[in-house]
Parts: sequence; structure tokens; C-alpha cells
Amino acid sequence: MTQILNTHDKLQIGNKTFCSRLFIGTGKYPTIGIMNKSLQNAKSEMVTVAVRRVQALESGHHGLMEAINWSKLWMLPNTAGCTNADEAIRIARLGRELTKVAGQENNNFIKLEVIPDPVHLLPDPFGTLEAAEQLVKEGFQVLPYINADPLLAKRLEDAGCATLMPLGSPIGSGQGIRNEANIAMIIENAKVPVVVDAGIGVPSEAAQAMEMGADAVLINSAIALAGSPPEMATAMSKAVEAGRAAFLAGRLTKRLEASPSSPSSGLITSKDS
Repeated sequence: MTQILNTHDKLQIGNKTFCSRLFIGTGKYPTIGIMNKSLQNAKSEMVTVAVRRVQALESGHHGLMEAINWSKLWMLPNTAGCTNADEAIRIARLGRELTKVAGQENNNFIKLEVIPDPVHLLPDPFGTLEAAEQLVKEGFQVLPYINADPLLAKRLEDAGCATLMPLGSPIGSGQGIRNEANIAMIIENAKVPVVVDAGIGVPSEAAQAMEMGADAVLINSAIALAGSPPEMATAMSKAVEAGRAAFLAGRLTKRLEASPSSPSSGLITSKDS
């Protein structure tokens, strides 16, 4: 069955509007063809591209720019591989030039990643804030990848970031959302969109993030490394829509005691028989 996006429930990030709330990465796919089929099945409108890997023509990235139809997909360049603020700022500027190559002259989006830790791949809060402040001054729409730290999230929002992107768990770990309480605090206090990024492994976890009130999720490894990436992309797309619909509908309030699903009035008693 063809999935129909809810065009009335749109997501605004900076000067760009999206119907889909599932953002997709372009790394780790077995082939470019499988990547394109996955992007199609996901019905995503924004894909993230590692600037350094594309420019270096690393394995899996050769031909990527030419393979994607950039008239239909919005590019989100990212600073993956950068270990400090200065490096991330430089790569972000290259990323803006990359969007122009794709024909997106007005694209100032950048996914900001500053990751000095080669083992756990956790983002550096200090370097991220430093780079974000500079990039905002240069007119970028900054989407910072961060630990689920409510105080850092507030600082980045105050600095002018277009979104907040807290990790659910370490990149590529598939551990799901391990810091739900902190992400919930970020969502509650943020006045910009919150995108849960990293750690999601299965569709139920994508739905969970959306049910919590996240505005979107960004998924790469869970789709690209699945047994069938296109099928997983379809499943993730449906999960994101279901989670968003559930959040908008409003969940049943949790109770300590049981509550009967049938009315207690008007019951037939022994006197009626």
C-alpha cells in the first residue's frame, strides 16, 4: 500500500518546510542503487551527506552526488570526521559549496558534528558550541549533533541553532533510546525542532522517539546495514508516521490502579433475572 504523507502536519526548519519527519543518511549502503531505493522507500525529503568523505571519494561515496536527484531531496551536509571546532567550521563552509554544486543555491543547512572521541564517538559539547556560534554568525542554519544534555541544548538554542539533535545512544550502536528522561526535558523546553539522531535500531524505537514529541528522527545505520535496506526504510517511514500520529492524538494517562474498559452503570443484576 502506498503511504500518504500528512501534508497538513508540516515541519519547519529555518526557511525550509518538510512533510516527512524521517531524515536519512547516505553512508554504509552496500551499493548506490540500494541507497537510492532506500531513499525512495523512506519517502524522506532531506538526506545528510558527509562532506569530507564525498570530497575524498571514500569507499561508498564515489558517485554519490551524481546518483541522487537533488531537485527532489534537500541536502544536509555534515561535518563528520571533524575533531575540533576550527575543523568543523572549515568543513561546513565546504559543505555550503557542495550544496551549490547540487543546484541548491539557497541551502545554508549544516549538520554540525565535532567528535574527538574515536572509540565511543561522543560529541564534544565545548567544540560544538564554539563552532555553532561562529557558523550562526556566518548565516548557516545549524543542526547540532549533541549528547542529550538539556543545559547544552538550551545554550545552542540561545546561540541561534535551527534544531537540536540529541543522540538516543552512541552512533551506529542500535541500542535505541537510552536517555529518555533527558531527551524528554530537551523536547519540553525547546522552542526549535528536536531531531533524535543516532542509536535507533528498529522501527519501534523510531516510533518511540516520535511518541515522546520529537519533531523528527535521523537514521542511517539501522537502514543501511539491515538485511534489506529498502524494506527497513519502508518500515521506518511507517513507524515515524505512526509515532507522530500517536503523539498528536494524545496517549492514555498512566494510572496506578486499573480502570474497567466497560461502564459500571446500567449493569444487569441478579434482581433483573
